[in-house]
Amino acid sequence: MLINCIAYHDGKKVRDISIDEISDYLARPGHFVWVALKDADAAELDVMKAEFGLHELAVEDARHGHQRPKIEEYGDSLFAVVHSAELSGTELLIGEVDIFVEKNFVLSVRNRSQRGFLGVRSRCEREPHLLREGSVFVFYALLDAVVDRYFPVIDALESELEKIEEQIFVDGAERANVERLYQLKRQATVLKHAVAPLLEAVSRLYGSRAPALCGQTQEYFRDVYDHLYRINASIDSIRDTISTAIQVNLSMVNIGQSEVNKRLAAWAAIFAVATALVGIWGMNFKSMPELQWTYGYPFALGIIAAVCGYLHYRFRKSGWL
Repeated sequence: MLINCIAYHDGKKVRDISIDEISDYLARPGHFVWVALKDADAAELDVMKAEFGLHELAVEDARHGHQRPKIEEYGDSLFAVVHSAELSGTELLIGEVDIFVEKNFVLSVRNRSQRGFLGVRSRCEREPHLLREGSVFVFYALLDAVVDRYFPVIDALESELEKIEEQIFVDGAERANVERLYQLKRQATVLKHAVAPLLEAVSRLYGSRAPALCGQTQEYFRDVYDHLYRINASIDSIRDTISTAIQVNLSMVNIGQSEVNKRLAAWAAIFAVATALVGIWGMNFKSMPELQWTYGYPFALGIIAAVCGYLHYRFRKSGWL
């Protein structure tokens, strides 16, 4: 679905144009065209391929989707695949943005993403001195917008992790904590798969080996790289904290089981002594003097009660009961 198709010149918007007019504006010096598509089908991509002369392999990647984040060079053009991240309640939604860039055009194809890039377009149009750099500045602005949307996701994951950590030492919350921690770990891993490859790809957009298209805007891509580096470090920190929290939670489960085992062992010892004494006096041998003693029965009960009481006292004093 076509969202926008706009021609720009000297950092200013010329006008909205139709798809049939794209080739006319591409031929005009100093002009570039910015086209935005959402959930484009094969027919729309074929039209864009014909209008912009896109590389077959890049179009094939955009057509199939579900690509690993990357930035590839095809002659004088660049093709980028970036993953967008959005939170819907507690669910992490991962979309895909395919960006085709050449000197006189930018084509962005957004898939499985609810948030658009109208704010990016407004930002670029408010900064004509930067938009004069042409399509490559738009490419930077799109990358920067996708990367900046990772920060709220990171903040949400950290906030959720803090809430879980507060519940780790609450009795009876162990199972719920483990389930929430594993959910967080899965989300952090999904986000890691979006950020880490993009970090490596963006690192090639500045420096001595940067594409010629990025020659005048390398400092902007270095800024995107810095943001990605911070995000990647935050994800690693979250994953380490989650692993530690899981270990602590499992340790609390083991401690709880150990406490139960100690109580059971203490009561078993008390009843074992009582059972042993009862077993001795219950053998009914003829020569046992206690059997003929008038006070033998209360005496036996007293001994059993005294021994069991002493053991109960000792176990409570040692913290087993």
